[in-house]
Amino acid sequence: MQRKLDAVVIGAGQSGPSLAVRLAESGQRVALVERRGLGGTCVNDGCIPTKTLVASARAAWMARNAADWGVDIAGSVAVDMKRVKARKDAVVQHSRDSLAAWVKGTKNLELVVGHARFESARVVRIGDDLLEAERIFVNVGARATIPDLPGLTGGPFLTNSSMMDIDTLPEHLVILGGSYVALEFAQMYRRFGSRVTVIERGGRLISRDDEDVAAEIKRVLEIEKVDVRLNTKALRVERAAGRVAVVTDAGRIEGSHLLLAVGRTPNTDDLDVDRAGIELDARGYIRVDDELRTSVPNVWATGDCNGRGAFTHTSYNDYEIVASNLLDGDTRRVTDRIPIYGLYVDPPLGRVGMNEAQARASGRRVLVGKRPMTRVGRARERGETHGFIKVMVDADTKEILGAAVLGIEGDEAVHAIADVMYARAPYTTISRAVHMHPTVSELIPTTLQSLEPLAAAPGAP
Repeated sequence: MQRKLDAVVIGAGQSGPSLAVRLAESGQRVALVERRGLGGTCVNDGCIPTKTLVASARAAWMARNAADWGVDIAGSVAVDMKRVKARKDAVVQHSRDSLAAWVKGTKNLELVVGHARFESARVVRIGDDLLEAERIFVNVGARATIPDLPGLTGGPFLTNSSMMDIDTLPEHLVILGGSYVALEFAQMYRRFGSRVTVIERGGRLISRDDEDVAAEIKRVLEIEKVDVRLNTKALRVERAAGRVAVVTDAGRIEGSHLLLAVGRTPNTDDLDVDRAGIELDARGYIRVDDELRTSVPNVWATGDCNGRGAFTHTSYNDYEIVASNLLDGDTRRVTDRIPIYGLYVDPPLGRVGMNEAQARASGRRVLVGKRPMTRVGRARERGETHGFIKVMVDADTKEILGAAVLGIEGDEAVHAIADVMYARAPYTTISRAVHMHPTVSELIPTTLQSLEPLAAAPGAP
């Protein structure tokens, strides 16, 4: 059966439902198509469940180390993984239920459950149903990349998605990759009580971040007895007697469970985008312009599948851009967005703007200020002094170029810098500000009062 609508939204991640509701509220007849669960990666196996697990892991870590704060806990600290998972599931279900109630309660909006494929630039197939629309929006997200590694298909392995189903404690969790996902799970399960080994083929963790950031995070993980193997290339996977082993160029690493965390792959391979004439790049991401239009004028792509951001907040901002341009008469562009993201190890990392390599490549005269978290009263009071604050500015324009806040509450403190960057205000706006004591943010003005030229990259002439 074929039906005509005003708009079809494929995928119910972070931008899809919000966009579908806005379109429906404007009087358009809209179908929101989802084959899995409402909320996409963030709600089902990303931000919400993983950070819920991070909270449980931190509670276990605090309990084991309570004596450092003068608190004695009699007996050993035990982690009940079934209760940990049950708490996670309850938080996730609340998010799902709230989203479902919002979508189903919206007039002119129909939720269609199924797998959408393009028949043409204006027609989408879901099973035997054909939905024709003037506008189509794609929000299909991404999934864990499965590397082409000999022996990998010979038995079970874990991804960030299947980790959400575990309600027992792995004896030894082997993690392939040094990404954000890898490090969050590494610390989390080490705190739960697992032995953890991280295998990274490169010379450092989180290769897109600054070397000093990566080194400090590695130091923190190793203090907590996470075994980090750098410059180690996986050659094949072997299995025997219920165990799994990764054979590397530096030896054999055996464990009870294997987690793959080597990147993400866009969910565009089963959309039949070629029937619509939608162009993909070499990695399978949908090509979009600055207003998120695809190569087909009536089709937009938002969220992780467009390669313009890989976070919940960038996906939601994609919705804001599309809605503003189509419904509000307010021109907004992807290039107006300043990169900002967090790594939720403990202590967390907040990042905004350029990293050091990008700042050097910009050709600007760059100044940098850096101060350790040992200078932060809040950190000393809480007994968590790992990390530092680093801010880079343009020496000529006084524009803030980028910052990294690695330390307690760094994921919150970094927004003080981000807001000034969006305001296009000079760094002196913060350096002359008075922040309250004792907080993490109070060190930001001090950091900006101690700027010096950014050193040349190692090996540079």
